[in-house]
Amino acid sequence: MKPYILIIEDDPQIRRFLRATLTAEGYLYYEAVTAADGLNQVDARRPDLILLDLGLPDRDGLEVIRRVRESSQMPIVVLSARGEEKDKIAALDLGADDYVAKPFGVGELLARIRAALRRSSAVTADGTVLHFGRIEIDLEKRVVKVAGEEVHLTPNEYRLLQVFLRYPGKVLTQRQLLNEVWGPNHLDQAQYLRVYIAQLRRKLEADPARPKHLQTEPGIGYRLVID
Repeated sequence: MKPYILIIEDDPQIRRFLRATLTAEGYLYYEAVTAADGLNQVDARRPDLILLDLGLPDRDGLEVIRRVRESSQMPIVVLSARGEEKDKIAALDLGADDYVAKPFGVGELLARIRAALRRSSAVTADGTVLHFGRIEIDLEKRVVKVAGEEVHLTPNEYRLLQVFLRYPGKVLTQRQLLNEVWGPNHLDQAQYLRVYIAQLRRKLEADPARPKHLQTEPGIGYRLVID
C-alpha cells in the first residue's frame, strides 16, 4: 500500500501541482485548505505524512505542528514561501521533519517525502544491526564498525550518533541536538556541537571534508543521510 499523504495548503495552484506530483508517484492523498480542517483530518484519517503550508488563512502552520506533536510523531514536511532561517528553525524545533522552501522542484520534494517516510518506519529495536554505506552499528552491543574495523566512540559521540539514528533523514536543529545529548543548560553552545560533529565525521566518513552521511543544513543544524 502506498502511503496516504495529507496536503494542508490554501493555494489552489500549489495543490494542483502537488496532486499531479503525488499521483504520478502512486501516492494517495487528502486535501485541506485551512488549519482547522487539516487538524480534523489528522485525527480522522491518521495520514502517513503531512505536507504543510505555514501561511494558512485561519491560523499559523506552526500551531498545526504544535498540535499534531501533542499526540503523534507522523512525519511533517513544511512547504512555505517563508525562506528565512528563523522560520525553518521554528518549524523544526516544534517537531517538523523537514522544510522545503517555495518554489521547489519535483525531485527535491519527492526526496524529502521519501526520507521522512523512511524515518517513520525505521527499525531501531534493541538487538538490531544497522548497515548504511561502510558503517555497521550493533545497537545492543554498542559496537560501531567502519569498513569492517571497529571504531571507538566516546560516550558523548555515541549519544549524538544515537540521536541521529532515531531520526534518519530528519533535519535536526542545533538546539534539538544540544538538548538531547547535553541537556537544556547547553543550548547556546553551538561550537561545542560542531566539535563533536567533526569528530564523528573523522571516525565514520570516508572523506570527512565532504561527508556523505552527516550532512550540514547551513544555519540550521544537521541530518543523517543513510541512503
